[in-house]
Amino acid sequence: MRLHALVDDLDTARAAIDGGATVIQLRLKDLPTERVVEEGRPFRELCWAHSVTFVVDDDVDAALELDADGVHLGRHDSGAALALKHGLLVGFTAANVDDAVSAERAEAAYVGAGPVWTTPSKPDAAPPIGLDGLRAICEAVSIPVVAIGGVDAETAPDCIRAGARGVAVVRGARDAAAIRAAVDAAL
Repeated sequence: MRLHALVDDLDTARAAIDGGATVIQLRLKDLPTERVVEEGRPFRELCWAHSVTFVVDDDVDAALELDADGVHLGRHDSGAALALKHGLLVGFTAANVDDAVSAERAEAAYVGAGPVWTTPSKPDAAPPIGLDGLRAICEAVSIPVVAIGGVDAETAPDCIRAGARGVAVVRGARDAAAIRAAVDAAL
């Protein structure tokens, strides 16, 4: 859970794995399930070859067809019960303590908390929660919390010190080695 890389291309996934990513989350927004499955196969193979956890963003059916390790669901996504029934790890997005507590009650394996800071990679994100919001979420649940939103090698240690077990990056996926080193140093 230390470093999640949210990716939409195979080169970035390879760079993230080479840099120490422990989770690859395939994030192909607004594509039908069939396309996610078709485009996701090489990601699944890459993750399996490197013993990296493979998670599909927002699409339980695609995660099941790809034999993924898990699925990450946003606050308004459905399918958690189906995913859990089939043994998938389920991660939920949490923008506040209530979201995180609800995710834990729904048997989430982890919570993606944020955005911690403003992020250009998700213009429709909730307002930033800052380190205080991240800390409050970490203190409210017993499941792992992964900080997301504006995280880079400089800010990752602050997230770990606030109680996160790991960080998730989109823009920083190609800089995974520096971010992983920063996370490891803060643990």
